[in-house]
Amino acid sequence: MTNLEKNPPLRVLDPGEPCTAVEVLTPREVPLGGIRAMTVYPTLPQRRRSLVGAWCFLDHYGPDDVAETGGMEVPRHPHTGLATVSWLFTGRIDHLDSNGVAAAVLPGELNLMIAGQGITHQEISTLETTVLHGVQLWYALPDATRFSEHGFAHYAPDPVELPGASIRVFIGSLLGSTSPVDTRTPDMLGAELLLEPGASVTLPVRRDFEHAALAETGSITVNDAAVQHRELGYVPTGADTMQITAGPEGARVILLGGVPLGEQIVMWWNFIGRSHDEIEEFRRRYQAELGFESADPRDMGKPALFGPYADGQLAPLPAPPLPTVRLRPRE
Repeated sequence: MTNLEKNPPLRVLDPGEPCTAVEVLTPREVPLGGIRAMTVYPTLPQRRRSLVGAWCFLDHYGPDDVAETGGMEVPRHPHTGLATVSWLFTGRIDHLDSNGVAAAVLPGELNLMIAGQGITHQEISTLETTVLHGVQLWYALPDATRFSEHGFAHYAPDPVELPGASIRVFIGSLLGSTSPVDTRTPDMLGAELLLEPGASVTLPVRRDFEHAALAETGSITVNDAAVQHRELGYVPTGADTMQITAGPEGARVILLGGVPLGEQIVMWWNFIGRSHDEIEEFRRRYQAELGFESADPRDMGKPALFGPYADGQLAPLPAPPLPTVRLRPRE
């Protein structure tokens, strides 16, 4: 849709002045599965923006009444070329993966799974959980580490107290707090910011980072731009501060940042690769290894990409059919 203003305003930056204009990304509503589906609200990726640094996927969900929706029940499924970041506000999710890791996802504690060359896992909310509320994030591994071994990390960051606010840094560094987690993707930031009603903070940020702030509860302003509940405010590289202000009800904000990835990726379903052919191969190997399709003679003697799995679990998810057109890279 075109701009119909007769006299559109002109704003010219002074020499050397950084661009801090905020791009606001609105979420979609996606049922996670089942008749009484739990709804998630993704803001990354979308047509307007695929990446913030290496961050390539952001699902926001809840507060979700588990008695109404059945909660989260995501059976075994694959990943390649990425890492998953689970961050909860309320509830508990049990994680199990083909690397043999069984772990609880708890509020205020980071669980990071590095898929590397290939992994499968499941995420199921516990029977004791009555309200489920959190975010699920992915970031793309750079070419240098995307075929590395899979891994898992847990970290419970202490809060940093500010006037009218507190922040927990779960990835990267901010305000003197540094996460010890090895992301295998340099120069990233992930944090949860809690703001009292009307509170405002000016955060020192890296000029070479692009940033995004999710208005997780209520509304916020990011560098004076209004960002409504569940929206994502994107700030480009070039500024050394970022101002976030809560509305009258206060706010929780998920802050993401990083140096632009600088690589083209192809992202489809739960796979990240560099070409359509790579994604096609990942899908074929997954389908064959889990018995959804016949084994291919080309795989004879190759180690399994997606690993063994514990007995007695939910049936795994089959991969959907590939689209009829070739997948195009994002950057």
